[in-house]
Amino acid sequence: MARKLIRTRRLVVDENTVYMWSVRHKHARTDGRCPDCRTTLSLRREGTTARLELAFRAGPSRVVADGYWESGSVGDTEQNWLNLYEPGSARRLLDEATVRGLLPTAAGTTEVDGWPLFDAVVANEKG
Repeated sequence: MARKLIRTRRLVVDENTVYMWSVRHKHARTDGRCPDCRTTLSLRREGTTARLELAFRAGPSRVVADGYWESGSVGDTEQNWLNLYEPGSARRLLDEATVRGLLPTAAGTTEVDGWPLFDAVVANEKG
């Protein structure tokens, strides 16, 4: 079976800092169901192997695109939405992760819940 290619994009923060980022939708299938449906935004500083993966899982008052909404969209029941495929959304979440000290320095993938960052970004936009 062919593996689906994930498009990795460049996000230029400043003249010395570039991040590679990608979005994917994942399912952990068990017993024919998908209890762990999530959309992830992966951020990796160019030239490193330390990756931050922001995971957005569906839950009470939390919505991830699953065929009904635009691919890459995450939102809440208050009608706040971000499309993770948009560079501006990726940048705002990267900035919030930076402020919170979430960017890993060690090689490998660090997964964190993306919803607290979503809440902060949405609050800043309304602010």
